[in-house]
Amino acid sequence: MKFLVTGVNHKTAPVELREQLAIPGERLEQATRSLLAIPGVVEAMVVSTCNRVELVAAYEESVPDMAAFFDAHFAVARAELRPHLYQHQDAEAVRHLFRVAASLDSMVVGEPQILGQVKASYTVARGVGAVGTQLEQLLQSAFSAAKKVRAETRIGSSSVSIASVAVDLARKIFGSLEGRRVLLVGAGKMGELAARHLLGQGAGSILVTNRTEERAVSLARAFGGRVLPFAELKTRAGEADIVITSTGASGFLFAREDGQMLLQRRRGRPMFFIDIAVPRDVDPEMNRVEGVFLYDIDDLQSVSTSNMANRGREATSAERIIGEEVERFVRRSLSLDVVPALLSLQQNVESMRQAELHRAQNRLQGMTPEQVAAVEALTRGLASKFLHLPLRALRQAARQGDAARVEILRETFQLEQGSAASVDEVSPAAEDTAAVEAEETEPVSSGKPA
Repeated sequence: MKFLVTGVNHKTAPVELREQLAIPGERLEQATRSLLAIPGVVEAMVVSTCNRVELVAAYEESVPDMAAFFDAHFAVARAELRPHLYQHQDAEAVRHLFRVAASLDSMVVGEPQILGQVKASYTVARGVGAVGTQLEQLLQSAFSAAKKVRAETRIGSSSVSIASVAVDLARKIFGSLEGRRVLLVGAGKMGELAARHLLGQGAGSILVTNRTEERAVSLARAFGGRVLPFAELKTRAGEADIVITSTGASGFLFAREDGQMLLQRRRGRPMFFIDIAVPRDVDPEMNRVEGVFLYDIDDLQSVSTSNMANRGREATSAERIIGEEVERFVRRSLSLDVVPALLSLQQNVESMRQAELHRAQNRLQGMTPEQVAAVEALTRGLASKFLHLPLRALRQAARQGDAARVEILRETFQLEQGSAASVDEVSPAAEDTAAVEAEETEPVSSGKPA
């Protein structure tokens, strides 16, 4: 089991940096192929959301230079990026990915969107042939762990998505959304979630705009709203009291001067922008315009924090479940990984036994068939006795998830590494068989002379 997770998230990097590292959906396939091309990486997946950009990889012997991916693909100075990067290896990488899938590492703990985003990244990676046996097992186990958390805790019952936090902020600003007009810029999933929450809070009317008008029409129809042509965005955005942006635009849709113009048309009435896009849709300089109030995705952290106390107990239960699932996965993976070592040890001992018999062949030529059979049984018994303890030690280490002890035994006996069937399927020289064979051959080894 050799896994790496390298990246940045909302805990380690500000939105100003994250937006420079964001990978749009249309570039995810190419990014995954590029990650797979890094020396040592054998399987790969890229997770890019508004709160994180993470590289997930299965690797071979040496640890790949995953940070090189960021150097090659983004115009961010190494000295600026490195302090914000984190890297989790092997069991810690497994734990991190399980926590991400279960929404325990999200800005809003318990939000349901991240699991779908990880699954979407997995689908892209599979589509380009970047997912093999190792990542398949890891991701399916992560999805199962997330499902178990949802089923056995109430962490999602009081959770809120980033979109709902944005709407909650708008409600707190106005006191009530009754009669307020809202403009949704972007008709993706986040915009749809925002629309649902806005209507639930009693918003008076909704305007929807999107570069692809069909998407805007579909969303507006679903919620009884109206479409604002995207070409008229800057001139008509002032019709709304609240503007929620969630597009995939690479540059600002609203600059500081746009805010000044909109305030003039609104005759000084205040206007609120909630920018939940990464990269951001609204120039942060907009905050300098008197009468315009701008909140970006990092600002939403303070809103979500106030809800953490209500979810603390459920989060604790969820962490326990994740811990158990990670331990189960690590034990199973190590059990699979140790099988080639078990087989290698058996083969090495059998090769030595055969070599010694061949070397003594001239001295054994005068023996009867019965005596030859007795020598064969004697050497097999000695080999079985020798194998008994190291085989048992390897099995126990694998079952206990003790990777360090497995590695020591591998190095001691110079054994092979790899993946195969379960450790319990190794035969015929399993520890219990070895013990039985040793007992059966003892009378031969102390019997009649050859």
